[in-house]
Amino acid sequence: MLEASSSTVDLPPIPGKRYFTIGEVSELCGVKPHVLRYWEQEFPQLKPVKRRGNRRYYQRHDVIMIRQIRSLLYDQGFTIGGARQQLSGEGAKDDQTQSQQIIKQLRTELEEILSILKH
Repeated sequence: MLEASSSTVDLPPIPGKRYFTIGEVSELCGVKPHVLRYWEQEFPQLKPVKRRGNRRYYQRHDVIMIRQIRSLLYDQGFTIGGARQQLSGEGAKDDQTQSQQIIKQLRTELEEILSILKH
């Protein structure tokens, strides 16, 4: 469990924006855009908003979900099918993992705000 969270530390904090382009999400999650498009087909939970010209706009919860999928596949060694099962609710501990990721993200953002206020 600690191993999985240690690699997500390498990922940059999620900015406080409402929408993110596929390029931004690619950088935030350490995954190439074509992988993100593939994961949209494989994981029903991943549904970015599509606008003009089929452009994808991801929201914060999408970015968190992608980081969780990335952790399941790359860090914990799940297959696509296994990761899909874990995310579909059969893995209650994943809710806890996602909550821990959200808390970690909030803490990072609060520490950034605190450092800005100190200067």
